[in-house]
Amino acid sequence: MPSASRLAKRLYNLEGFKKSDVSRHLSKNNDFARVVAEEYLHFFNFSGQPLDVALRMFLQRFCLIGETQERERVLVHFSKRYLDSNPGSFRSQDAVHTLTCALMLLNTDLHGENVSRKMTCQEFIDNLVGLNEGENFHKDVLKALYTSIKTTPLEWPPDDSEPEGGASQQETAPTEGGAIGHNPFLEVPNPNCATEYKKGYVMRKCCIDPGGKRTPLGKRSWKMFCATLRDLVLYLHKDEQGFRKNQLYESLHNSIRIHHSLAVRAADYTKKQHVFRLQTADQAEYLFQTGDAKELQSWIDTLNFVTASLSAPPLASAVGSQRRFQRPLLPVSQTKMNLREQLQDHENRIVQLEKDLEEHVAHAPEKGSKSRLVGDFIEKETFLQYELKRYRTYAYLLRSKMAQYPELVPPLVETSIGEVEEPNDSGAAPPCGSPVRTTKPCRSPQAAAAGSPTARSKRNPVERFTYKAAFFSKDADCG
Repeated sequence: MPSASRLAKRLYNLEGFKKSDVSRHLSKNNDFARVVAEEYLHFFNFSGQPLDVALRMFLQRFCLIGETQERERVLVHFSKRYLDSNPGSFRSQDAVHTLTCALMLLNTDLHGENVSRKMTCQEFIDNLVGLNEGENFHKDVLKALYTSIKTTPLEWPPDDSEPEGGASQQETAPTEGGAIGHNPFLEVPNPNCATEYKKGYVMRKCCIDPGGKRTPLGKRSWKMFCATLRDLVLYLHKDEQGFRKNQLYESLHNSIRIHHSLAVRAADYTKKQHVFRLQTADQAEYLFQTGDAKELQSWIDTLNFVTASLSAPPLASAVGSQRRFQRPLLPVSQTKMNLREQLQDHENRIVQLEKDLEEHVAHAPEKGSKSRLVGDFIEKETFLQYELKRYRTYAYLLRSKMAQYPELVPPLVETSIGEVEEPNDSGAAPPCGSPVRTTKPCRSPQAAAAGSPTARSKRNPVERFTYKAAFFSKDADCG
């Protein structure tokens, strides 16, 4: 395809393109983009090169950006080219791709700023057992790769797509391409183009860090933040001006992804009043204190409803020969389903989880079994019980919200929250970047206790649906 070859050559030589443009073209999911990617990779000669050396050569040519699946598509093209250049080096392209992704994650683990415990070489090897098409990778190869990444981190050019215009452009551009945490596959959505569902002052305490490790004692203290929930990210700032450019680092550093999370009333925590617990998909756990009981329920219901409405359904669990229980990875992207389809998916998962839990309990380890087997059994049972509770909460909230508006026409009921913009005061629809906002002002927990009356909307139910559907039902009890 001549046009694909020409485009690939221009991308490789950066003729009229920036380094950030290359990744956008290679990551597209269509036939033409796949041909372009194949032609682009032909400019690389990986023959005789170790995998880490070839990966460094590849990453030096462009800026790797995009969502998780987009970055993985780029690495799929690299894996195919590497195996074509080194036939017989690995058993399949999938094996090369698996090892490539493992190197990217190892790079993050070894060189990330907030990773307290680094992955050891043996752990790196153990994580890849049986992933070379059912066989193990050669230990010497894995040890060499581990040493290489530990000695010299993987690097690629910075994102050069940010505009160089005036201050108004620079305020929004830096947030695009930023990362929450240090996973190279994850990017934070641009908060200026996200829908805002709730905002208010809260006190936060970190209990468990991502990965399930208990937070060190020196980092568990209570801190006050102005919390802003926009789409599937909870931003925590020192004040109400947290989205200013000079607070960008704080905006990303203190952000919490809430996809597939669960907020519940912390009834077991008795040191403070009005506290809820937020458990996230990466096994982190936080405590939040609000100003009063009403605000407590508001945060719980809003977080759970937004999560239930926007979290993308997870893929099927991986199948392998390992007996040890592995928690499934959950997607960070937003769902493509409407509310009715989302509810149906949640209900289907409840049925499957009930079946899995019943089957799991029926095959409990016998008395005298090894402690590792008992530990794995308890871990999986706890996980299934938690997932069942989470999906029951999601389904309850969606059912309640849809039953709350039976008079609405089906197309509007089935529209996912935030898709229909409300008119502003002038009667014109707000532009992209002006999200629907809550009417509740940003208040401290102390001020929230006093309370203040707010004017009720006089719009008809159809006009108010998108706005109201994002918020809690006062009678809902999902804790």
